[in-house]
Amino acid sequence: MTGLAEFSLDLDYLPRLPHDRSPAIGCIGAGFIMADCHLVAYRQAGFNPVAIASRNPDHARQVAERHGLTAYDGYHQMLENRDLQIVDVAVPPDVQFEVIRQIVERHGHIRGILAQKPLGVNYAQAAEIVRLCESAGIVLAVNQNMRYDHSIRACKSLLERRLLGDPVFASIDMRAIPHWMPWQQRQGWVTLRIMSIHHLDTFRYLFGDPRRVFASVRPDPRTAAQFEHRDGICLYILEYDSQLRAAAWDDVWTGPAREGAEADIGIRWRVEGTEGLARGTIGWPNYPHRTPSTLDFTTCHRPGYWFQPRWNEVWFPDAFVGPMAQLLCAMEQGTEPEISGRDNLRTMALVDACYLSVEQHRAVELSELLGES
Repeated sequence: MTGLAEFSLDLDYLPRLPHDRSPAIGCIGAGFIMADCHLVAYRQAGFNPVAIASRNPDHARQVAERHGLTAYDGYHQMLENRDLQIVDVAVPPDVQFEVIRQIVERHGHIRGILAQKPLGVNYAQAAEIVRLCESAGIVLAVNQNMRYDHSIRACKSLLERRLLGDPVFASIDMRAIPHWMPWQQRQGWVTLRIMSIHHLDTFRYLFGDPRRVFASVRPDPRTAAQFEHRDGICLYILEYDSQLRAAAWDDVWTGPAREGAEADIGIRWRVEGTEGLARGTIGWPNYPHRTPSTLDFTTCHRPGYWFQPRWNEVWFPDAFVGPMAQLLCAMEQGTEPEISGRDNLRTMALVDACYLSVEQHRAVELSELLGES
């Protein structure tokens, strides 16, 4: 066994970057995620966004001026620019399918699409989006950006290096008040398909697909005053064939923090293994203050120590480099993206399984949604 001084904390917490960062990117949507996350991250990584369009042309022009892009009155007009190779689609999920269908059917020069999560409104629609893109030879990736949070990627590195041994139990504890989008009222969604999808996909990234899931929800009192919904506060347990159990509680109420009481807000995660323990925090709830996520871990391979690697990067906006980087890498190498549309179907199915579990008050096998025996 080597000495402590030789124990490397050089964890693989950053995404792979493409050699060629020049492919021209056209952006559809000019909301916060595009203007304050995607485009900021792309510029710092040296990617090449050149054009933008949204349903509000004035808004698109404002974002274009801020980021040095060309604004168009509509996305069809933008996509007539045959120099564009990639389209970054950041529109509401109930609009996304038609936008992607139009790209596929009318703009054959497009080689890659990065679609915002969720990929459509449900698994069935996501599967049709994947089919359309595959039939057209377009590389499809999905912006499941929590996989690129630096603490989550560092934890994945610990698992791959076997410093935690076999996973036994994992949890994510979210106590945060998100900013809900106006389009959510049209869907009647609050948490499962918008926030929990991050955590479900993260569990898949770290551990693979579970056998089944059991979910329980109740409305969020604060959001219920704005629109009717079921999936406010969400609890769910994932069961794996390996006996691993993963659980999350996504609490968007967190107590009356906006009604006069003191706030206790944060996101914590934990992975316990047979040979080590990792715990971390996600800095996102403190946005716009730059608060890096954190990781602490201990391992039987170096007993008696808590290791605390740290970095300067933050989830919002720095982690948004990752989804576009892996799309560019896939196009460059002729491979599947790390977060391909086809892989993301299993995350969408897991979300749908949670809704079915809530409706039927039972554990739902992932295979039921995927049509697998």
